[in-house]
Amino acid sequence: MSRQRGDLPFDLARLQQRFERWRQTHRARTRISNSLWAAAVKLAAGYGLCRTAKALRVDYYSLKRRVERESAGARGLPQETFLELPPSLAASVGECAMEWEDAAGSTRRVHLKGFPASDLAALSRSFWS
Repeated sequence: MSRQRGDLPFDLARLQQRFERWRQTHRARTRISNSLWAAAVKLAAGYGLCRTAKALRVDYYSLKRRVERESAGARGLPQETFLELPPSLAASVGECAMEWEDAAGSTRRVHLKGFPASDLAALSRSFWS
């Protein structure tokens, strides 16, 4: 891989030039195009968030959010999931709501109707694994 513009790899330097051309033709505070963001996300996977954000002069945290969204989509993980569990034949008519919170503050809330109480422990474990 040949080098250009100091210590930047060729493809990162080329994207840096695209960003500079885009900035020259757009007013300040204009949203960056999706195609430029997509290219930045792709290169950040190989060169790291900090190096890519610095070279392209974009906000580190904006790039990080886009990389995380892209990686979640690549793994096939939906942003939010609704799971409907059919009631078992021996289920009681009871109803309960459970909420879990991890150390990072992420929460999960489940509302159950007619779910057997004996299965609650197994259900709880499966949500965090």
